[in-house]
Amino acid sequence: MQPADYDVWLFDLDGTLVDTEWSYTREVFDRVGDRVGHEFSDYQAEVLWHGLGGSRDAQLREWGFEPSAFWDAFHDVEDPAARAEATYLHEDAARVADLDRPTGVVTHCAEFLTEPVMDSLDIGDWFDVVVCCDDDTGWKPDPRPIELALDGLDAGPNHDGVYVGDAESDVGAARNAGLDGVHVERHDPHKRGHCVLGDHRVESFDDLFLAPRSAD
Repeated sequence: MQPADYDVWLFDLDGTLVDTEWSYTREVFDRVGDRVGHEFSDYQAEVLWHGLGGSRDAQLREWGFEPSAFWDAFHDVEDPAARAEATYLHEDAARVADLDRPTGVVTHCAEFLTEPVMDSLDIGDWFDVVVCCDDDTGWKPDPRPIELALDGLDAGPNHDGVYVGDAESDVGAARNAGLDGVHVERHDPHKRGHCVLGDHRVESFDDLFLAPRSAD
């Protein structure tokens, strides 16, 4: 695959372009646990942080939590400056800076966290549009956040676009929005329990820009 293969490139943020030090994740779940009265295991923290079980809300309900109460506590304990300091850019993701096509981010990361993280890593100017999912924009795999990003890029009806992410919901959102989906596998598939099948499946951005494009 080469940058010219698509005229629009969209990316997930957390887990795809960037990730967070485990010590920060563990601390967040300890603080959330104090608020909701539950001690989260390392496994639960990892599954919820990375969305390894699919829908996080569905996973929370399966474990007996009311999602809105959990997320209220989660966002209350997160500090933008601390989150930014604990977040690092995946080394292979630096290749995104060289794209010369309309490029954007569509992320589940809250807006009050996304901007400080991107500013701290000095990657904001890589992208022409950033869409942070919320109850108004919708949540992946709903295609609306992708569609809003495409609107922000003035992508015409005949655009040839791709969305790159590390989660099943990313590939689903791409498919629902009529884009090709690339799954970047950043985690042990055994922890996820299944493979995520997109138009491309790679382990790094180095593989992404070398992979042959699927036949129509």
